[in-house]
Amino acid sequence: MKPRQLSLSTTPSAEDLEELRLGDIVYLDGLLYTAREGVYMRALQDKANIPLELPSKSATNFHCSPAARINPDGTFEMGAVTATASFRFAKWLPEWMAKTGAKLIIGKGGMTSKDYKEYFVPNGAIYLSTVGYGTGALLGRGIKNVEAVHWHEELGLAQAMWVINCNKMGPFIVASDKHGDCLFERENAKIAENIDSVYEGTKPAVLKRYGETDDRSDELIG
Repeated sequence: MKPRQLSLSTTPSAEDLEELRLGDIVYLDGLLYTAREGVYMRALQDKANIPLELPSKSATNFHCSPAARINPDGTFEMGAVTATASFRFAKWLPEWMAKTGAKLIIGKGGMTSKDYKEYFVPNGAIYLSTVGYGTGALLGRGIKNVEAVHWHEELGLAQAMWVINCNKMGPFIVASDKHGDCLFERENAKIAENIDSVYEGTKPAVLKRYGETDDRSDELIG
């Protein structure tokens, strides 16, 4: 079944978010901002004033490292935006969403359904994941212009808060829904149902790497 393709504002209504389903493909229009650990620590731990009116200007937070520069004349150039793994920032998200009204969090790899149920659902937020790897240039096609960049002197270009005006930026995939269900967990469960049959008749490994087990559903993250 072909996934639905939807256009979504970066300041989505509650009704817009209600309609999203796991696996939907989303393209974004409007202003989004980049914020990761540098911004979170500065705004939440150091209590610095957030230099952007949130969520009225934007309710969309992208975890990424932009391929961008500030020219000597003060203009901006941004050719690509490469998503980074969102689980690294999970501990800051409840406070950030409550403080800023963020409704869309974008990144790579997603988080667990436990995180979605505990952090996202109470704040009415949805997680969007990039589709595959190496999509930075593809997403860059959706950049109309850079509106502003904040805290670049304090945090550096990669950690700064970039405010991006986007048009049909995507594709992104809906990786969590209003209930906190997780797309990756759902699909992994389907794969796991048949994984034993793939290895049926094979012998256990004589030499094992660190963390390797005979249970093919196990994963080690170190």
